[in-house]
Amino acid sequence: MRFFHCLALVAVWLTLASGCARAATLAVIVHPSSGVDSLSREETSHLFLGRIKHLPSGTPAVVLDTTSLRADFYRALVNREMNEINAYWARLKFSGRTQPPEQIEDAESVLRRVASERGTIGYIDATRVDKRVRVVLLLEY
Repeated sequence: MRFFHCLALVAVWLTLASGCARAATLAVIVHPSSGVDSLSREETSHLFLGRIKHLPSGTPAVVLDTTSLRADFYRALVNREMNEINAYWARLKFSGRTQPPEQIEDAESVLRRVASERGTIGYIDATRVDKRVRVVLLLEY
């Protein structure tokens, strides 16, 4: 009987611990003077998939991919794996229609770049956001 009591306590503890686990969040960020206060998931996907070239404010967009977060970002944004995203960009590049977002190695570099260039849009872990940038969309992954 004591064994089952301990087993039940462990099960309750595991349930509570897993309930406390929280998904990580990515923040899509822009320069504070970009003229953009928020973006929908659809607008964001159009920007990051090269379908539109300007922010909603009319400012030409410079789109940045954070290399270390890329797979999580596209899975959270459009529910696609990297092989699908890479194939998509290969087709577009081959046709000469557009170029993929610029690859930036780390979140700090993306943060600095977005903070210094008005039309730049990128994404970083939400815990890294500071007052130099404006968050326009949050994505849990």
